[in-house]
Formats: sequence, structure tokens, C-alpha cells
Amino acid sequence: MLRNMQGPLGRFKARARRVTEKLGDTSGNASIELALAFSFLLTPLMLGTAEIAFVVYDSIEVSNAASAGAMYGMISSTLASNPSGIQAAAQAEASDFGSNLSVTSSEYYACSSSIGGTQYTTQAAAAVVCPANASNHYLQFVQVNSTATVTPPVRIPGLPATWTLHGTSVMEVQE
Repeated sequence: MLRNMQGPLGRFKARARRVTEKLGDTSGNASIELALAFSFLLTPLMLGTAEIAFVVYDSIEVSNAASAGAMYGMISSTLASNPSGIQAAAQAEASDFGSNLSVTSSEYYACSSSIGGTQYTTQAAAAVVCPANASNHYLQFVQVNSTATVTPPVRIPGLPATWTLHGTSVMEVQE
């Protein structure tokens, strides 16, 4: 009889107890947590990884273009002094960049005893410093630099909108 005297407050408590019993069931919570974690954490991480992967791939292509140009120039002294041929070889290697790939080349001479030392712009200057003998003589090198600016297809806030990639290759001229 005391129960009936509580009136609306008693009915509210009974209803609240039934609702909490229904909410106490935890099946499916892991699925909801996984969905939230995936949408807020994993999706940006996966998209950021995809953007970096595109940039790394393009960077390798830019470096390979510089190597292809240097390989063309290393065949002979004539080809080493042919910047348009070196540029064509480099752009053929990275054809998907089109005119966005910038290629510059230069040739220089160095003494065989100190290849990393002084660089000479002419053969005559190197011949004076590096007399032709068994222990020291001059060597000719071709250096190719390639540059491209790329915009990844995936845009992630916090990462640059465009990336400027550089490649450099130096090879000794064979003839």
C-alpha cells in the first residue's frame, strides 16, 4: 500500500530502472568504438600515408631522370657537352612530368688524385694542374640536376599543398 502512495515518483523510478536495464546491454559497443576510431584516427593516417607515398614515388622518378641524363652524357665528351640531348634523355625517363620537369646539366674536370677537390670548368685548366702521368691525371664529369614541383592527388591539412623535388647525378665521362 505504501507503494501506491508514492504516486508519480514511484512510476518514474520504475521506468528509469527499466531503461537502465535495457541500456546495460553492451553488445555492439566494440563495433561502434571501432567505427569511431577508424573515422577519426585511421582514415587521416591512411590518407596521409597515401600522400607521402605519391611524393616518394615522384621523388624517385625525379632522381631517376637525373641519372638517365647523366648516363646519356657519360658516354662521350661530345654527349656530355650536349645539354639538349641530356635534357631529352632525362625527360624521356620521367615523361609523366612533361614540361614540369626542369633539367640542367654541367660538365667539369677534376684531378684523379682528388676527385672531390677542386673542380675545373675547362679541360685546359685541369691539364695544367693535373699533368698526365700514372698517379695523377684529369677526369671529366657530367652533373645533371632535375627539379619538379608536384601536387599530390590527396590533400591532407598540415602537409604542404605542393612539393618541390630535386634529383642530382654525377658520372665520369668515359671517352
